[in-house]
Amino acid sequence: MPVINRIAEFADEMSAWRHYLHQHPELSFDCHKTAKFVAERLRTFGVDEVHEGIAISGVVALVSGQGDGPTIGLRADMDALPLNEISGAEWASKISGKMHACGHDGHTTMLLGAARYLAETRNFRGRVALIFQPAEEFGGGGEAMVSEGIMERFNISQVYALHNAPGFDVGTIHTNTGPIMAAVDEFTVTFSGVGGHAAYPNNTVDPIIAVTAFADGCQTIISRNCPPTSPLVVSVTRIDAGGTALNIIPQTALVGGTVRSFDPELREMCEVRIRELVEGLNLAFGVTAKVHYDRGYPPTVNHPEQTAFAAKVAKEIVGSERVDLSFPAEMGAEDFSYMLEARPGAYLFLGQGDTPMCHHPAYDFNDDIAPIGASFFARLVERAQPV
Repeated sequence: MPVINRIAEFADEMSAWRHYLHQHPELSFDCHKTAKFVAERLRTFGVDEVHEGIAISGVVALVSGQGDGPTIGLRADMDALPLNEISGAEWASKISGKMHACGHDGHTTMLLGAARYLAETRNFRGRVALIFQPAEEFGGGGEAMVSEGIMERFNISQVYALHNAPGFDVGTIHTNTGPIMAAVDEFTVTFSGVGGHAAYPNNTVDPIIAVTAFADGCQTIISRNCPPTSPLVVSVTRIDAGGTALNIIPQTALVGGTVRSFDPELREMCEVRIRELVEGLNLAFGVTAKVHYDRGYPPTVNHPEQTAFAAKVAKEIVGSERVDLSFPAEMGAEDFSYMLEARPGAYLFLGQGDTPMCHHPAYDFNDDIAPIGASFFARLVERAQPV
């Protein structure tokens, strides 16, 4: 694979950066130490500007090329997950209950590697904006950075991101020219009834009956309200009725879950149907219910022109036979979606081999792919804005 020679020369340093970040994970918007590490490296590389404290702990660095031109944005996420690590790596997390289980330490390292190369060579026109984002997993840091005006403030014209992909051959790149990640919504419903002795259910209004009926009813949203050819997920993931004793019917019971979709009309339909289902159960079982429905990240939708361009660059780095432009849309979600709503661009996956999947406590980013990702980012800038 034609990794850029200069990037290959400092690949060991990239691994050291990644191992430090892996040992010191931070959650959500609380990425201050990570951001400090990133900003220090960027200044050492000689970038032109480093802007800190965007969306609480986000960083944007600017590197100017040779002559006037547009600004291209490259994004990496920095936050970790609330998990106890069991990878057994020498560089395993030093912080209990937190680990980089999705490879954001690797994403940050890849972008730092590209930053170093671009600051040294500057073989492009215009500028590159290096976006280091907090809170991809929880909180919507991508939305926060867009809301704080990074696209306008730094005059970004297009934007790209890369995510590691366990289960795919090392160095393969996968994407498509449309929806690639789903919208994500979450719901919780609290049913209230009249608690009492389980031996005398006739004297109670049992909220558990309503909860179980609701969980069953949710599956009819897909089977009876959604066209069979349209992707949609409605998953009930939590039921909580207290459980203080086996001879007590509780006063309240909670049920929650997630909805994944691509079609805005189906997304709207799901919320309407869930609320209607709850209303019907209130009447049917004599309970009352409160519904909390949270609209989360929108779908991540690649722009065709920018995706085709990114795939062309990827072929230059890893070879034509190792680039897949027919990657099926996934039901996972990504807050890079907000950046793609604000500017044209593309989101791609980089294969990292046969490793534990993301969000697994044994997961670890594969250091071998960091120079590949950094080379892709760097060449993307040079080809998009040639001197």
